[in-house]
Amino acid sequence: MTSFLKPENALKRAEELINVGQKQDALQTLHDLITSKRYRAWQKTLERIMFKYVELCVDMRKGRFAKDGLIQYRIICQQVNVSSLEEVIKHFMHLSTEKAEQARSQAQALEEALDVDDLEADKRPEDLMLSYVSGEKGKDRSDRELVTPWFKFLWETYRTVLEILRNNSKLEALYAMTAHRAFQFCKQYKRTTEFRRLCEIIRNHLANLNKYRDQRDRPDLSAPESLQLYLDTRFEQLKIATELELWQEAFRSVEDIHGLMCMVKKTPKPSLMTVYYVKLTEIFWISSSHLYHAYAWFKLFLLQKSFNKNLSQKDLQLIASSVVLAALSVPPHDRTHGASHLELEHEKERNLRMANLIGFNLESKPDSREVLSRSSLLAELASKGVMSCVSQEVKDIYYLLEHEFLPSDLALKVLPLLNKISKLGGKFTFASSVPEVHFSQYVPALEKLATLRLLQQVSNVYQSMKIENLAGMIPFFEFSVVEKISVDAVKQKFLSMKVDHMKNVVIFCKTSLEADGLRDHLANFAEQLNKARQMICPPDAKRSKHGSLLPTLPEVVAKEHKRLLARKSIIEKRKEEQERQLLEQEREEESKRLRLLKITEEAERKRLETEVELRKKQRLKMEMEEKDKEEAQAILQEAEKRFKRKGKKPIIDGGVISKKTLMELALIEQHREKQEMEKKLQKLAKTMDYLERAKREEAAPLIEAAYQQRLVEERVLHEHEQQQEVELSRQRHAGDLNEKERLSRMMGHKEIYQERVVSHRQAEFNRLRREREERISRILQSRRQERDKMRKLKYYLKVEEERRQKLREEEEARKHEEAERKKKEQAEHQAKLDEIAEKKRRREQEIEEKIEREKREALLGRPAEPAMRAHEPPARPLESRPAVAVASTAPAPGKYVPKFRRAGAEATAAPPPEADRWGNSGSRPDGDRWDRGTSFGGGSRSSSSWSSSRNSRDRP
Repeated sequence: MTSFLKPENALKRAEELINVGQKQDALQTLHDLITSKRYRAWQKTLERIMFKYVELCVDMRKGRFAKDGLIQYRIICQQVNVSSLEEVIKHFMHLSTEKAEQARSQAQALEEALDVDDLEADKRPEDLMLSYVSGEKGKDRSDRELVTPWFKFLWETYRTVLEILRNNSKLEALYAMTAHRAFQFCKQYKRTTEFRRLCEIIRNHLANLNKYRDQRDRPDLSAPESLQLYLDTRFEQLKIATELELWQEAFRSVEDIHGLMCMVKKTPKPSLMTVYYVKLTEIFWISSSHLYHAYAWFKLFLLQKSFNKNLSQKDLQLIASSVVLAALSVPPHDRTHGASHLELEHEKERNLRMANLIGFNLESKPDSREVLSRSSLLAELASKGVMSCVSQEVKDIYYLLEHEFLPSDLALKVLPLLNKISKLGGKFTFASSVPEVHFSQYVPALEKLATLRLLQQVSNVYQSMKIENLAGMIPFFEFSVVEKISVDAVKQKFLSMKVDHMKNVVIFCKTSLEADGLRDHLANFAEQLNKARQMICPPDAKRSKHGSLLPTLPEVVAKEHKRLLARKSIIEKRKEEQERQLLEQEREEESKRLRLLKITEEAERKRLETEVELRKKQRLKMEMEEKDKEEAQAILQEAEKRFKRKGKKPIIDGGVISKKTLMELALIEQHREKQEMEKKLQKLAKTMDYLERAKREEAAPLIEAAYQQRLVEERVLHEHEQQQEVELSRQRHAGDLNEKERLSRMMGHKEIYQERVVSHRQAEFNRLRREREERISRILQSRRQERDKMRKLKYYLKVEEERRQKLREEEEARKHEEAERKKKEQAEHQAKLDEIAEKKRRREQEIEEKIEREKREALLGRPAEPAMRAHEPPARPLESRPAVAVASTAPAPGKYVPKFRRAGAEATAAPPPEADRWGNSGSRPDGDRWDRGTSFGGGSRSSSSWSSSRNSRDRP
């Protein structure tokens, strides 16, 4: 596997291989690049590589390579640029289709080229032999050699693309387009087998889509766009199935469409439903399900009448006539009459499936046969107003066959109407996809219905009739066909009649007055007689008994009117309440029905799975038993044949015996025969040993004599060949001597020419060697100068770098020393400030203690012994103490004094003169002393500056 740093290199390498004709190596190179884990990030180059890759796959018909490459490319660009994958897949399908069309056109051109007038001149012997051996014509062979491989590859292309796009929600449109193109491929080339496989593939994709719902990029069928795409694909599948006349696949497609609609709980557009019901009518008609065919036409009529506002009168009449004729074509007798329980259950399940397909819900009905029946359908046609829309001929034949009682000339009146109906029909203008409707398809069923109606009415009137008269009343069929129809009707309990060919009569066996037809006929006859009697003898008019009530009639009417109004309001309220209760009840019933339906479906599914598993086990058991019986019978027959061949009496003379016993007997017999065979082989080996020894003893002297004769012959042959070789060597030596003598005359010329050539070449060699040495010396000189220059440059750069490094180190050392010095000065300055602050704090504390003590003495009115300190002056006289207290309590410039202390000082003495807060006050007492007391030898700063610095530190 070749590794490339860039994808462009792989593409260039592949193009080079293609140019030299190595397409397989180019394809393998691109395949290794695409499947490599190194190139997982999408880029535009990968798209160009994929275009080239699919072109190579199509040219070489490598479907497996194409599938692997597309899967890897889908992983690369699924989350980044899915449109690139779409373009690559479109290009892939376009190339495959184009190649298939080219192969088809080439085969057609080849067939046209072979289509000549003189066939004998064009036929070659090998062509004739090939045609006789293979049994194929020229076109078949050309199709097999040229067209079939490309068609196989195109079909594989469609399958590959569908497999890649089946779970991709971002490329649903491309998936639908691929499915449509595959359908058209099957339709164009009449590929029924591939169409079935394609339908199964799409069906499995949808099933897996519903099974694995936790996939990340899974399409959402609840989205309208996705649902529309899937429905369009299924409807296209249904159309192609009907055009190819694959009716079983068409029915499965209808079930797929119905399942899709039930899955998403949404009805498709009316145009699609029109196609759906029309295709249902075709499928049911082909399958001879006339009842469901009629119901499908009825649903189509209701759909068009409800949703198609632009429906013309002609289309409405055409649909209504089709509905009525389809309903009349349903056999009037029940085919399930007298059927077994299993057949009835199967028919019930079938009715449920068909009713779901045509949009009827039979789950809540006790008996589906009461809902889906001919009589209920005709009643619905009358209630929905279908009969008012049909043509006059259809209406006449409907009343003749369903409501008239004409036992003698019913068929004769129906016959001209059937001739008119067979010519009616046409194409719908509202749906171009719907094929043309012909009423002639219903004529055989209507003729059969008319025959049954005539037989039914005749059986109500006559007890017996000649066969000639009955055959003359029915112009549609021969009497043999009428007899078959009547036999089917009698089997279904629709008629009761017998045909006596001995007497040439037909006997109707209705002798009971309780028969339905006779009872209805007599009841109708009685009603008509009663009407006639009343018309002939009308009853007498009776005298009115309400004459006395006429005066009070207005009051009674008014009271009755009020009572009726009150009753009406009560009834309306009751109706509203009842409707509300009915709605609630219907909702509850619907929820219960859904729950029961789910439970029933689950139980039915489990039951079916259990039955399938049980039937499978029973079938396997029966097959194993049958196989054992067959093997036992075969073993028994083999044993009998063997015993008969040997002339022995068989061990078993008839009877039933198990396979195990037969196997044991066969094993015993085989073991016995094996022992006998071993004994025979030992005896034969002994005999063969004796014979072989005797042969070798007799052949030994003969072999020795032959060997001695062979030695003599080979010695003579060797001497002869040696003599020939010596003679040949002598002749060859004489020839060589002659050749040497002939060539020796040219030796002088040869030496002269050789010396001239050698001298010339020696001079040329010396010249070239001098030039080479000069060139080498120049190169060495230039390289030496270059090395000197580079050495000087490196030395200069090294010196410059060392100088810069030294300057940087000196600068860093200077900065470090400066930082250390500043740090040291700052530490010394901070220590001095802390010492000054500590002294100032102690002095302030002493002053505050002194002031407090003097205050206490002043308040108590007695002298107190002041605490003498070594640094304080002696106490002053009593009269000067307040002044001293005032002076001591006076705040220094810039010093903060609390409010309560300022208040005490003002109460005992007058406020001091105003002075500058930051300067020295000359009139303040003891100002010089305070300044001198607060000035230290550490510098020339005043007390105000130190106070301001302390206040700034104490300030928050």
